[in-house]
Amino acid sequence: MAEIREKPLLGKVVISGKIYCETGLHIGAARESLEIGGLDAPVIRDPVSREPYIPGSSLKGKMRSLLEKKEKKPFNRYGGQQVWRHECADPKCSVCRLFGSAGGREGENLPARLMVRDCYLTEESRENLGKIETGLQFTEWKFENSLDRITAASNPRQIERVPRGAEFSFEIIYNVEISDKEEIKEDLNNIMDLLSLLQDDYLGGHGSRGYGKVRFEVDIFEGRKIDFYTAGEKEEKEEAIFSPVLKEKTPANCKTSVESIVSFLLG
Repeated sequence: MAEIREKPLLGKVVISGKIYCETGLHIGAARESLEIGGLDAPVIRDPVSREPYIPGSSLKGKMRSLLEKKEKKPFNRYGGQQVWRHECADPKCSVCRLFGSAGGREGENLPARLMVRDCYLTEESRENLGKIETGLQFTEWKFENSLDRITAASNPRQIERVPRGAEFSFEIIYNVEISDKEEIKEDLNNIMDLLSLLQDDYLGGHGSRGYGKVRFEVDIFEGRKIDFYTAGEKEEKEEAIFSPVLKEKTPANCKTSVESIVSFLLG
């Protein structure tokens, strides 16, 4: 019988802010129909508002991939479609404890400590994109043409992108489940490192052709003890929350507040 591991919830760390698109962004969706002259690659949209958004799974998956490379983890699990990833289900593994591991074998599943919400357009960006005239709602056409290096035959395609300058709101939640101070600090520092790394990488598809350059601005980086969620009085809630003042709203600068947040949560 597999060992039963206790995972007491001590609190949460909330990280939220904005994602700025510094180049066009494409996170694809399945085409609903085939039309002559239509888009070859549409972006994913909210089914109600029809606005483009960034799925939390896309952001989380990219962060996981970067951490696997940063930590030099072996790609030991096949995920289909020629995609491999790291999964060892070891609670001490920086990748598996942060992003989870579904090993599929008894006692080897490890729920993720990190939650990444879907990212939606800010109100200002929604207004600005609503004014552009591209023939598409909130997005633009990107016409490309690939050439066969032998026959010189062309293969034109039309890709939908969220335009440069668009802004999305993001929110990341980290569950504080143990009292190991160094482990929690490592997780939080890794999160900030990954946001910084992603700024010099790309989000979504076609990154090698200039798509998906983004920048993160952190508005909230705070620790919330478990008492914050159970307290009834406003004063009690205020005592159970700690929000360091951020002089600069960059992921790298937030690392200077990690020590104080962890000390507060475990104090």
